[in-house]
Amino acid sequence: MSKTISLLSALLCTFIWGTTFIAQDTGMDNIGPFTFNAVRFFIGFLAITPLVFLFEIKKFKSEFKTDTKTFVNLSFLIGLSLFLGSALQQVALLYTDVANAAFFTIFYVPLVPIIIFLFKRTLIHWSVWPSVVLCLIGGFLLTNFYDATVRLGDGLVILGALFWSTHIIFTGIIVNKYNLPLTLGAAQTFIVAIFSFVIAFIYEEFVYLEIMKEINSILYAGILSGGFAFVLQIYAQKNITPAPAAIVFSLEGVFATIAAWFILNQILDINNLLGCLFILCGVLLSQLLPLVQKKYS
Repeated sequence: MSKTISLLSALLCTFIWGTTFIAQDTGMDNIGPFTFNAVRFFIGFLAITPLVFLFEIKKFKSEFKTDTKTFVNLSFLIGLSLFLGSALQQVALLYTDVANAAFFTIFYVPLVPIIIFLFKRTLIHWSVWPSVVLCLIGGFLLTNFYDATVRLGDGLVILGALFWSTHIIFTGIIVNKYNLPLTLGAAQTFIVAIFSFVIAFIYEEFVYLEIMKEINSILYAGILSGGFAFVLQIYAQKNITPAPAAIVFSLEGVFATIAAWFILNQILDINNLLGCLFILCGVLLSQLLPLVQKKYS
C-alpha cells in the first residue's frame, strides 16, 4: 500500500469522524451514552465481520503462524483504549458542549509524541512540533472555546484524549506486525460493544423502543464511524507513523465544523475559518517538511 492511499484513507476516516460528532450529540435524546455506544459499535462489528470472512480469513494461517498471542494482546489493548476514549467522550457530551469537547479531544495530537518519547524513548522528528502547535491553535479558534464555560465534561474529554492517544500508538504497533486491518477492526468494535453493553445493562435503561428512536444516528455512527472509519484508520497507519497520523486525524475538527455549518446551519465566523486554516497548515507541514528534508539531505 502506498503512502498516498494511506493519506486518502486518513482523510476519509477523519471526514467520517468529524461528521459523526453531530450524530453522537443528537443520538442521546432518548438513550444513555453507554447504550448508544453499545449498539453503535455492535452494528459496526456486524458491518465489518462479513468482510473478514470474504477477504482475510484465508490469511489467518500465514499471519498467525509465528505469534497469535501478540495479536490478541494488542487487539485487546486497542479495543480497551477505544472503549475508554469513546465512552469518556460520549459521557462528556452530557456535561459539556460540542465546542469544548472538540477542542479538548484534539489534545491527543501533542499526547501521542509525548507518550511515545516517555515509554519508548524514541525521539520525535522536530518537524512534528510546529504542526502540533498549529493544530492546537486551530482547534482553539475553531471551537470558540474562549467564549465557553469550563465544565466537568471537559475533564472527561481530556482524559479521553489520553486513551485516543494510546489507541493510535497501539494501532501503529500492530499494523507493522500483522496485515489484518479488517480483523483488527472487527475485534476492537466487538470489545467496545461488550464493555458498553455490560455498563449499559447495569446503569442505564436498555429499552428497545427508545433505541429505535435514535436509529438514524446510531446507524451512521455505527456503520460508518464505529465500523469503517476505524478500519480506514488502520489502513492509514500502515504508512504513517503515530505522531504525524495524529496530526492528520485532527482534521476531524474541521470536518465537524463544516458539517455543523451544512446540517445545523451554524454560522462560521472569521475565527472558525482561521482555525480551519491553522489545522490545514499543520497537517500539510507534517507531511511536507520530512519530504523536503529528505530531498536536500
